[in-house]
Amino acid sequence: MQTLNFLNSPLITHNFSNEEKEHISTYFTFEKHPKKATLLHGGKICKNLYFVNKGCLHLYFIDQNGTQRTTQFALENWWLTDFLNFPLQTTTEFYIDTVERSEVLRITTDQYNQLLSDHPHLEPYFRKTFEIGYGAALQRIKYMQSYTKEEMYLYFAEAFPHFVNRVPQYLLASFLGLTPEYLSELKKKNIS
Repeated sequence: MQTLNFLNSPLITHNFSNEEKEHISTYFTFEKHPKKATLLHGGKICKNLYFVNKGCLHLYFIDQNGTQRTTQFALENWWLTDFLNFPLQTTTEFYIDTVERSEVLRITTDQYNQLLSDHPHLEPYFRKTFEIGYGAALQRIKYMQSYTKEEMYLYFAEAFPHFVNRVPQYLLASFLGLTPEYLSELKKKNIS
């Protein structure tokens, strides 16, 4: 049976039996990916939702100048996909790449829908998880519109030090809407 770390979430209120866990595991495919592997390609149908068992993923798009713009990261125990196109199984403009060697659970849209039909106790977990993710995205928009670039970096470095220490600087800069050079200046300025 695959390791289903998400079943240990405090958001799960149902006690699943071993038999139920075994059945739930059949909906997922366990995958290992090297650093910089692409799991989702822009211009393709978005068919998969990923749960990170180990590693780090990032979701990004490529702007009109050919620059990668990171919109989201996923570390251990986080879910990632293009949440607009995944349920619709439509073409995405986003990419998902591994930031480091990663182990993920992959579930297709059809498998996900069948999982929730067969195990309705998981519905509240996914709803709460996605509500929290949506709320975090709203907070990020608020901070990006009301903080200076330096304040945004300082807030992020204090609130999420694991990201600052783990994610490559060019990806962190992309996520914060900064250039890597400016981010480097901010880091030096705030270390001294």
